[in-house]
Amino acid sequence: MTLFLLTLKAAGLGLAIAAPVGPMCLLCMRRTLTLGWRQGLATGLGIATGDGIYAAVAALGLAGISSFLLAFERPLHIAAGLFLVWLGVATLRARTEARPAEGGRRASWPAAFAGAVLLTLTNPPTIILFAAIFTALAPASGFDGAIAAATVGGVFAGSLLWWCGIVGGVTLFRRALGPRSRRWIDRTAGLALAAFGMVELRRGF
Repeated sequence: MTLFLLTLKAAGLGLAIAAPVGPMCLLCMRRTLTLGWRQGLATGLGIATGDGIYAAVAALGLAGISSFLLAFERPLHIAAGLFLVWLGVATLRARTEARPAEGGRRASWPAAFAGAVLLTLTNPPTIILFAAIFTALAPASGFDGAIAAATVGGVFAGSLLWWCGIVGGVTLFRRALGPRSRRWIDRTAGLALAAFGMVELRRGF
């Protein structure tokens, strides 16, 4: 298996893992819709980076890090749940009609990126998922440095490609939505984020 083919397969893996609709997808879409494409892209880049970190841990066989994260899985789920519930309540209380269209330019995209990375990393079992799939992808010779780098790079690229598509699609429709439509989107997203947060809290307790 050539490195190019392995990278393409890993990219497909990264895209498939990113594609299911979940709290991170809702977060990326809402930030793009209400704050602009910079915030949305920073969020998507943060999620892809988190996926890449977990892919690196799985591909490089960093057992110590994996064991540490899995040992603290419950507290991490609780932290993620509390953050998502807070984010959902804040979204429900947001005054969409009063938010300026240029808000994304003034908001801190580094903070959006860092927050997305941290929130993505609150799901340690992702390491197990990557490890299982990488075992199937691994050539007979096993993972060396080049193969591991190609695999991790592919996962990151595939995940980022998905989030770029999400941001681009939402941006196309952003200006067509009036205050009332955005208000209903905020309410729906807020309830969904809070619900995802409650699920995470239940997993933690």
